[in-house]
Amino acid sequence: MNFLFACGGTAGHINPALAIAAEMRSRVPDAAFLFAGAGKELENRLIPGEGYELVNIHMSGLRRRLSPENIIRNVKTVMNLSAAGEKAESIIRGFRPDAVIGTGGYICYPVLKTAAKMGIATFIHESNAVPGLTTKLLSACADKVLVSFPGLERTYRRPDRVVVTGTPVRVGFAERLMEDPGEGAAKKPLVVSFWGSLGAQHMNELMPEFINLNLETRAFDHIHATGGKESLEGIMKRLKLPGAEKLLPQGIEIRDYIENMPSVMSAADLILCRAGGSTIAELTALGKPALIVPSPYVTNGQQIRNAEQVGRAGGALLLSEKECSGKTLFDAVTSILGDSEKMLEMAAAQRSMGYPDAAKTIAGIILDHIS
Repeated sequence: MNFLFACGGTAGHINPALAIAAEMRSRVPDAAFLFAGAGKELENRLIPGEGYELVNIHMSGLRRRLSPENIIRNVKTVMNLSAAGEKAESIIRGFRPDAVIGTGGYICYPVLKTAAKMGIATFIHESNAVPGLTTKLLSACADKVLVSFPGLERTYRRPDRVVVTGTPVRVGFAERLMEDPGEGAAKKPLVVSFWGSLGAQHMNELMPEFINLNLETRAFDHIHATGGKESLEGIMKRLKLPGAEKLLPQGIEIRDYIENMPSVMSAADLILCRAGGSTIAELTALGKPALIVPSPYVTNGQQIRNAEQVGRAGGALLLSEKECSGKTLFDAVTSILGDSEKMLEMAAAQRSMGYPDAAKTIAGIILDHIS
């Protein structure tokens, strides 16, 4: 069997595809896998890093805000769409997939649309509570639309094709579920914070005040990921550190990127984060209480709707970005950590929303459909 995956742009699109592919590779060891991306940095790093072949198709996204620059960009995007469809057809004819699976990003449209026209089984996964433009367009022709939250069937053109599966999490997160929850626990509560890429700069600008307050009180241990070396250097310059060396005390770390995210999140008592679909899936898989500040910069308020799903269940405290300052975040964190009963309730609420077997469920749907 041959399986073609289309995903691109962000880790939130790429990681679910990698999780599904890993599960399918375990079930069909002699299968061939090919990924189609749009040539972005993360695709070129993450996908080959997991041992999969990657081909890139030039494809840009649509800009919603009206401006002369965006209009010109959108015209070019439409013009490029035809060429992207031709490239997708060439790839499909050469690879001859039994199924094509899309997990988000504009690259999914030409690949899955072309595959559907050619009579190949197609599956599109949406990790957000609000479907993106690509998912909406493909929902009319895909064999199955796989969604992460219940009650969204009527959001799509063909509700009968919608299946609630949850969002597949990276293999490391699934493995952590089987380990002792207390493994790696710190003497003090451990807070882990990361803000992703969209809007990370603004949230990182609030972190020096947050970290300085913790340096004064040492209320908890803390690992913060800035998302880039420049932001890391900017935060370090604003910290009130004694001595000429300006070293962080033991128990407080600032990193540009968290490489071992499953282990770090598993050890955390509380997580501060955005509300991307994959992040929500990881929180619910691990059953981690969270303070969520959804990004207001994502199209259609997708992260706000994602966060509301978790907030209604009781798994997280939600703050809008406008409400946030370093002190607001610090006060909220210390309040949550000071209520152990509430922490247990939040953890249970997170686990109640989780779909730890999402990758297995999706692999089963695909294989059953094409068998």
